Amino acid sequence: MTSDPAPLYGEHLAALQQRAETALARGGFDHLVIPSGTIHYQVFDDRDYPYAVNPQFKAWVPLTRNPGSWLVFTPGQRPKLIYLQPFDYWHVVPEAPSGYWPEHFELVVIRKQEDARQHLPGDPARCAILGEAQSALGEHVPNNPAPVLDYLDYHRAFKTPYEIAMMRQATVRGVRGHRAAERAFRAGASEFGIHLAYCQAAGQDTVELPYNNIVALNAHGAVLHYTELGRIPPKPLHSFLIDAGASFGGYACDITRTYASDTDGEFQALIEAVDGVQQRLSADFRAGRDYRQLHLDAHLALAGVLQEFGVLKVSPEAALETGVSAKFFPHGLGHGIGLQVHDVAGFAESDRGGTIARPEGHPYLRLTRTLQPGMVVTNEPGLYFIDLLLEELRGSAHADAVDWERIEAFRPFGGIRIEDDLVVTEGEPVNLTREIFAEGR
Repeated sequence: MTSDPAPLYGEHLAALQQRAETALARGGFDHLVIPSGTIHYQVFDDRDYPYAVNPQFKAWVPLTRNPGSWLVFTPGQRPKLIYLQPFDYWHVVPEAPSGYWPEHFELVVIRKQEDARQHLPGDPARCAILGEAQSALGEHVPNNPAPVLDYLDYHRAFKTPYEIAMMRQATVRGVRGHRAAERAFRAGASEFGIHLAYCQAAGQDTVELPYNNIVALNAHGAVLHYTELGRIPPKPLHSFLIDAGASFGGYACDITRTYASDTDGEFQALIEAVDGVQQRLSADFRAGRDYRQLHLDAHLALAGVLQEFGVLKVSPEAALETGVSAKFFPHGLGHGIGLQVHDVAGFAESDRGGTIARPEGHPYLRLTRTLQPGMVVTNEPGLYFIDLLLEELRGSAHADAVDWERIEAFRPFGGIRIEDDLVVTEGEPVNLTREIFAEGR
């Protein structure tokens, strides 16, 4: 797979146009209209929230910092990009579009947001307008018709070669950040210091990252979305869990690693055992596999690890059936990823709508579809020692299913999560994350 998206863009755009044409026919519309989004201001203040581009917009063009722009597609016509390049001496004005992609568009440059109106299709009723309500411009109000979104979102799970190349570039940045973060941890930095080291190496500020970095030392690793970024490192230092991604041209990577300060200790051995589970599961991310079953397989494998380390006193099967395994692995195995970290249509039954239910007792699984070639999904099994869930277990009928002394030994370490991004193919899955780590970039 190539890492250069430029020669792949034309094919990608053709695929988008074909999907859009079918989606418009499904909804009975003539035009697809997509605003890039607008700046939102805080109430009672003149400060703006960080701008987030409309994912439907950045699917077509690698623009992520261009509020007030619009994209218009009409079947049989060249797609139109209405590009806001305002007169502004308060802020940096976006440069004129350049590179490998502008030649594919009819480009219209405007100086004021309201100037876009004259370049949009004349009859808004004939338009499928995809975006947030704040993007409305006159009578062109986002309507987000379900038949159009159902079709586009469902097929967005299948990445074009261009999109995979973009995600590979994002992964290069993410891996650089992760390497720097581990070095900072080994040097005794605080969570905040590790976060800064990550951003420096990835070359991205917080608002450019695809999600808030999870940088957790010691017991903080038991908080699944820990983002507090402590300023003082704990003493003694036991462990480090980092879940952090990076972006490239609007596409994301999502990587998690866990480290022990004592590389010869028992927690390091537990990390290696979870990593082994993760890699064995990754090998099974193949076309035709039901992701729900992969999630249940992960529970059995992780319960086996807990049993091996003396935490679990019942069989993995019994732990899964009784919900005990969910006290240690309470989240889903993973999710789709691409233009969004948690990409859309994870439960879609078909491109006409409908949902595929999660397995009973597993409310946080974000993907229930059957894997097919072209999908890019994460694989992130984990084991955690979470006080709240452990207290629930202690007060339940299954309290004797675990060895509480062994749990106490692991509680100061928080938890373990290992996460890679995988491309499903006709054969062996492609592990974007491990490939880039192996390249030493």
